[in-house]
Amino acid sequence: MGLLRFLVVVLLSILNFVHGFPRNNHAHLGYFGPWINAHATFYGGGDASGTMGGACGYGNLYSQGYGVNTAALSTALFDNGLSCGACYELKCVNDPQWCLPGSIVVTATNFCPPGGWCDPPNHHFDLSQPIFQHIAQYRAGIVPVIYRRVRCRRSGGIRFTINGHSYFNLVLITNVGGAGDVHSVSIKGSRTKWQPMSRNWGQNWQSNSYLNGQSLSFLVTTSDGRSVISYNAAPAGWSFGQTYTGGQFRF
Repeated sequence: MGLLRFLVVVLLSILNFVHGFPRNNHAHLGYFGPWINAHATFYGGGDASGTMGGACGYGNLYSQGYGVNTAALSTALFDNGLSCGACYELKCVNDPQWCLPGSIVVTATNFCPPGGWCDPPNHHFDLSQPIFQHIAQYRAGIVPVIYRRVRCRRSGGIRFTINGHSYFNLVLITNVGGAGDVHSVSIKGSRTKWQPMSRNWGQNWQSNSYLNGQSLSFLVTTSDGRSVISYNAAPAGWSFGQTYTGGQFRF
């Protein structure tokens, strides 16, 4: 009976790990955290076309599923790219002339370089113009806001876009739920052990191993310490330039 109970505990622990449950006591830090003062501006034009690309490497934000609900973060928030993919709720406050009621949720997809409001240590969000106009009038230009980290809610699984070439696998990781900001990744070929990947830039992660002709599994860990394993997300016949879908964090 003791052995059976032990095996049940081990099995539940594994299932919790795979489905993105906490691995440590800090799992919920950043989820619905305290409101913090900041400022917000906008860029990218009325159709948000100028927000495409960006320092997180997501490329076309429409096709990646982020749409116009995006923001470029100041240095104090960007954390050298580790904040890419994180979600924030914003409200315009203390400016009744320009503020509109309600709140928005945006994903960090770009970097607002130092200069003016984006200088350290300012907490600043440069929003796409369409989403800015949900919380403030266009003519305001800049408004005071409060913000907090919130869970990212995504449709479908985490996506892995494999670029590069043999011995240089550059994997762009997108559509990450939960905390949203990936802080470590490991990769496993069907004929290899788990290997840590290094962050190249934004949310592009690289492996210098030869993995051609092997199905690929990924272990993705976000800033809150939760992890999801996507076994055989890419089949043995995967090819460069293609995107494959894995598991997802529970909300």
